Amino acid sequence: MHGRRRFRTAVVSATAALLCAGALSGCTAGEPSGTPTATRAAPKPKPTPPPEPLWDVSPASVAAVGDSVTRAFDACSVLSDCPEVSWATGTDTAVNSLALRLLGPAKVATHSWNLARTGARMAELPEQMAGAAAERPALVTVMMGANDACRATPELMTPVADFRSSFETAMARLRKGAPKAQVYVASVPDLMHLWSTGRVSPMGREVWKLGICGAMLADPEDLGPAAERRRAEVRGRVVAYNRVLSEVCAKDERCRYDGGAVFGFRFDGGQLSPWDWFHPSRDGQARLAELAYRRITKE
Repeated sequence: MHGRRRFRTAVVSATAALLCAGALSGCTAGEPSGTPTATRAAPKPKPTPPPEPLWDVSPASVAAVGDSVTRAFDACSVLSDCPEVSWATGTDTAVNSLALRLLGPAKVATHSWNLARTGARMAELPEQMAGAAAERPALVTVMMGANDACRATPELMTPVADFRSSFETAMARLRKGAPKAQVYVASVPDLMHLWSTGRVSPMGREVWKLGICGAMLADPEDLGPAAERRRAEVRGRVVAYNRVLSEVCAKDERCRYDGGAVFGFRFDGGQLSPWDWFHPSRDGQARLAELAYRRITKE
């Protein structure tokens, strides 16, 4: 009996040794049944990369869309565009445009594009934005809306709903082709302030008779109730346009509105064109460039 028990014990021990030798996990001779085997340490998770910044204060390229202000109309000579002094993409060092500040003189000609058109209204912005997107710019500047208010009469001003629809479509066009482009949106200037500044100039009053921004500038010396209501209506429409610009821009995480900086800027006579007393002069363009640069480079 004792011999048979010793024989069974030897057989069981030999079998267990063979099983341990062929097992994938570790095994200790004589280890009691039910003891957990050693396991490998779980791999450490890879660190999550930091999120890509939504706003770069030093964008590598600039595309400008908009109207006559961005084309620097009447800034150098009468009835002519002068894009070299544009606040957005100009090369004139006296103006020190936004693109010149951001890109430097060596790159401003090859890494910036001025797609604005004199006379353009907000309905044209989707087409301009599609053109800007094709260039894959790092930054797009928008200054549009003055011509929507500057019509012959207040009745012809662009309805606010249409203004909003066009701007939303324009942003969608940009995002389709350039989803990561930053956008700087300038407010529409205060046309009533331009009237109050230019109406004291005999030259300004004479030029305005040619039909510049009739809704606001017609009969500049008329201070009667009807004229005052007309100007107030135009100013109210500009305020509404700026509200749209702010609200639509706020829905896009890569868009910055200027906070009403252009609307609030008090252009003086030296900052208005001597040929029409309405568009910015060289000095006025420089002031617009400074306002934009402060907003874009603000952390």
